[in-house]
Amino acid sequence: MTHEKYQTYAAYLHLEELLSLQVEQSGTNGGDPEHDEMLFIIIHQVYELWFKQLLHELDFARDRMAADDLPRLLHTMTRILTILKVQVAQLDILETMRPLDFLAFRQRLEEASGLQSFQFRELEFALGFKRTNVFGRYAEGSEARRSLERRYHSPSLWAAFLRFLHGRGFEIPEDVLEREVTAPTEPSRAVQAALIQLHREDPFLVQLCERLVDLDEGLQEWRYRHVKMVERTIGARPGTGRTEGAAYLRNSLNRPVFPDLWAIRTDL
Repeated sequence: MTHEKYQTYAAYLHLEELLSLQVEQSGTNGGDPEHDEMLFIIIHQVYELWFKQLLHELDFARDRMAADDLPRLLHTMTRILTILKVQVAQLDILETMRPLDFLAFRQRLEEASGLQSFQFRELEFALGFKRTNVFGRYAEGSEARRSLERRYHSPSLWAAFLRFLHGRGFEIPEDVLEREVTAPTEPSRAVQAALIQLHREDPFLVQLCERLVDLDEGLQEWRYRHVKMVERTIGARPGTGRTEGAAYLRNSLNRPVFPDLWAIRTDL
């Protein structure tokens, strides 16, 4: 009698490999690992997994726009917003790490810094915040660099949204629709006029606009919470990887990725 080989939970999720990836550096010279280093590693690995899922969902949302599939698009936006809320909430866990607990192993990070997260840069590119000055952090020919370059040369969610509106009969100028995909999102009075018309005529599309605003606001909330977490943990010290720490992060606050959706609030 032959026995069928069944897929197991551990095998499907590659748990053995996954659970071997939390390697504490503080215990490598014969001493005991610092207790909070495990938390630090796991939190950041989980963030990277959520970044991967957000990119997956944003690509799907962009495809749903191209297909004019509003129901699935709204559902996908709800999922994206829920993931973002979870990411913000995870900072509560990281803030249980006291400053001295972090300083006990901080030097083990050496040049490592969250600014080197290529997936977070991909997220920014996917939302339309594109610029070339981040490429220098990644080695030429590396997988991180290739992934970022692919995202840089792909249409953003905002560009897809404007094409979606154009397909629905709203007047989006040709020069806006044909902008170079590598150009960062810029506010447009003509786009704002179309968005005001949309808000007055199409309540279903208003739902989509509000979810995009929620996404923008959620990202700004994440940035704010990140800054406060860094200030709480290391104060005004420089960040790892020779960065300026909280001072650098503070410069990213209050920078919307969908400026037209905020600009119209005064004129509605």
